[in-house]
Amino acid sequence: MEHLEKLVQEETWDIEEGSQTNILSSSMQVFLIIRRTLKRCSALTKSQTLFDMFKVFRKILKAYATKLFARLPKGGTGIVAAATGMDGQIKTSDRDERIICYIVNTAEYCQKTSDELAENVSKIVDPQFADKIDMSEVQDEFSAVITKALVTLVQGIETKFDTEMAAMTRVPWGTLESVGDQSEYVNVINTILNASIPVLGRLLTPLYFQFFLDKLASSLGPRFYLNIFKCKLISETGAQQMLLDTQAVKTILLDIPSLGKQTSTASGYSKFVSREMSKAEALLKVILSPLDSVADTYCALLPEGNPTEFQRILDLKGLKRADQQSILDDYNKRGSGTYSTNAALPATPSASVAAPVTSANPSTTPGIIPLKEELVARAAALGRGAASTGIRRILALTESTNKDPGAFRKLFTG
Repeated sequence: MEHLEKLVQEETWDIEEGSQTNILSSSMQVFLIIRRTLKRCSALTKSQTLFDMFKVFRKILKAYATKLFARLPKGGTGIVAAATGMDGQIKTSDRDERIICYIVNTAEYCQKTSDELAENVSKIVDPQFADKIDMSEVQDEFSAVITKALVTLVQGIETKFDTEMAAMTRVPWGTLESVGDQSEYVNVINTILNASIPVLGRLLTPLYFQFFLDKLASSLGPRFYLNIFKCKLISETGAQQMLLDTQAVKTILLDIPSLGKQTSTASGYSKFVSREMSKAEALLKVILSPLDSVADTYCALLPEGNPTEFQRILDLKGLKRADQQSILDDYNKRGSGTYSTNAALPATPSASVAAPVTSANPSTTPGIIPLKEELVARAAALGRGAASTGIRRILALTESTNKDPGAFRKLFTG
């Protein structure tokens, strides 16, 4: 353990420019020490002592996984974070994003190499101990690190958008006199993605870049939709400008795979982004529709809508509550869609409204891509046997939220 502490302390958490592996040097040093120790020990004995040594290896690797986990950026805590609205939010710098990618790659390397280590030991240890040589717990530890790292990466990007989402709600949509170029908040969103995505695409493997994309898509599309409801009055001109902005944001999001130079597995992501952003476009078309046909338009374009959301649309159109009842009655006669408890709409526009909460488990939410089988198939198609095993472990950890939220919550708390 002393060697491990020393290696972690000396880790620079950086990779030399042009490196082909993008793996932290401390991980390679850990396995180098383990291999040397295994060679010396197996030369002397292949019985209980070697098995006990294997258990020490397992303990060391678990400890290393804990060190990687601890190095991930944490959410803000304390009085200052709460006072500034940053409590629990994760802020990441460009360097933080690179480190997260290195941790993902390193954890995958450790996951694969620990399995190879177990195979080697099982071949040389006495037969009576062979069936006890198992690294599944170690592999689960590194899978948890990968999952936490990728979620942290998405949360860091989301936090960068907070200012622009707030800026969108402050635009005077109700008094705009003309439609112009895309708004400034759209330009800043584009700048943020142009700074981060090329680096992430270069550092992450196709499998984990796709996993990152799917998490990002399951967050940003619904978040943009709900953010429209946080605005105040939206006039016809304002809705036209916002529709132009929405189409620009959709184009920006669809360009992320190309920006990351990883387009081979982006079809599912693109379909999901198109579908979610089309909902925002449909919402704005409802806002643009005349009052005498707004109920018809809402039912046609957003059939999964609900009375609460429809009433909020009438608010955005500037209709007073006293004048809304006849339109609401007309809508209710038609039969509203499935009420969604996930779409927690703000009753009144307020800068203090919390950011929309998205599912922590997109793989189990209807319409969220990718399906479990699809992700595993992607890994196999990429010829990454160990990666497909790893992604199964990650998906198993993610799905465990349904059965035991408390156990999995440890992944998301420091």
